[in-house]
Amino acid sequence: MRHTLKLPKLGDTVTEVVVTEWYVTPGHPVGAGDPLLRVETDKAEVDVPSPVAGVLVEQLAQPQDDLATGAPFAVVED
Repeated sequence: MRHTLKLPKLGDTVTEVVVTEWYVTPGHPVGAGDPLLRVETDKAEVDVPSPVAGVLVEQLAQPQDDLATGAPFAVVED
């Protein structure tokens, strides 16, 4: 089953982040809770974990892209 992952709420006042780097490339496995990518808020850099285990199928955002809370950023297939 494919899961489209959406950017979780990362803080009370954070509504948008900038993607800084990916830790996993398409075709590689990821465990639930493993960091997928790093994003930058207005105050800090934060790792975004995968909520599901599987294989990363697609990256929907690239480094330097702006992402809003709730925006899709990856597709993982379990």
